Amino acid sequence: MRKGYFGDFGGCFVPELLMPPLMELEQAMAAILPSEAFQSELRSLLKDFAGRETPLTFCPALSQELGFELWLKREDLLHTGAHKINNTLGQALLAKHMGKSALIAETGAGQHGVAAAAAAARLGLRCTIYMGAEDVERQSANVRRIKLLGAAVRPVESGSRTLKDAINAALRAWISEQADTHYCFGTAAGPYPFPDLVREFQSVIGREARAQMLERTGALPDYAVAAVGGGSNAIGMFAPFVEDESVRLIGVEAGGTGEPGCLHSAAINFGRPGVLHGEYTMLLQDEDGQILPSGSISAGLDYPGVGPEHAFLHRSGRVKYGIAYDHEALAAFQKLCRAEGILPALESSHALAWVLEHREEFRPGSRVLVNLSGRGDKDMDIIERALGA
Repeated sequence: MRKGYFGDFGGCFVPELLMPPLMELEQAMAAILPSEAFQSELRSLLKDFAGRETPLTFCPALSQELGFELWLKREDLLHTGAHKINNTLGQALLAKHMGKSALIAETGAGQHGVAAAAAAARLGLRCTIYMGAEDVERQSANVRRIKLLGAAVRPVESGSRTLKDAINAALRAWISEQADTHYCFGTAAGPYPFPDLVREFQSVIGREARAQMLERTGALPDYAVAAVGGGSNAIGMFAPFVEDESVRLIGVEAGGTGEPGCLHSAAINFGRPGVLHGEYTMLLQDEDGQILPSGSISAGLDYPGVGPEHAFLHRSGRVKYGIAYDHEALAAFQKLCRAEGILPALESSHALAWVLEHREEFRPGSRVLVNLSGRGDKDMDIIERALGA
């Protein structure tokens, strides 16, 4: 493949002023990431600060009901409550090795913001988080956590006031602050080399899950399922399984309410190729190429695009991308809470919802692995309002 591309998707379409820090980052990835000093320090942080490795949990009640084995990769048990800490610790440590003194980051559901703030505090870096004003309101608990960890929150009022606009604001800020600041990009998207960098740090999910399934069951899973917004938790799960042809990979996009004309975040299923945030990928856009607003009950999936590697995996046929709707995610959330005593994030609930709604597509007795990318504490206000309604 061409450098920075996955088939036709990827690239680096940014203003000239952003090329120097991106080239500096690419050089640091080549020189610093492979070093034993960096890898040893990162392993220590992931183990002793973040809490890796995360467990693999078998779901006995749901497995009996479904007729196949349901396993969960428990990223919800990590420090800060989601898989995001894998990436923020890696990028923050890389930034420190590069001589940077500050981080900027964007966030949607707030989990990447919390994780970036925690990593910055641990490593002695200043931190500023850009967050859409709409997400500041619906994820107020995470905003409070970010501030307690010592980071500043910058609400973004432009556009749809969600993740897309937070990324725009963070990229603009990076132009003027690049000398001493690293942009800690939160998902497997954006201009090269960010998709590669985020996949590098999130692939620990799939590597662990692969080894754990072999140890616990003596075999690889028959299916691996993960929710897809920008795509970091999913690419982290999928990447170590891509070469295993026996493992079917299923990504799940957010379909919104499912009503005709509703806002949704299913860029792979309903989008078209285009350029956003420095990458050529699948996007929600109108006939004139203008980005359409996205929507989901899950703030972390509320994004009008998807990472370029996911666009490639879809086009190549290696990964199947389905859709789960708001009401299905809410039902799956309640089901996992009551059947197994586990409180999933609304993002992860979409992945579980697809499994529950499409149970007839799974062979009886098969092993189905779902990435539980985060815990649901952050979503309680949203869930209570939705269930109350």
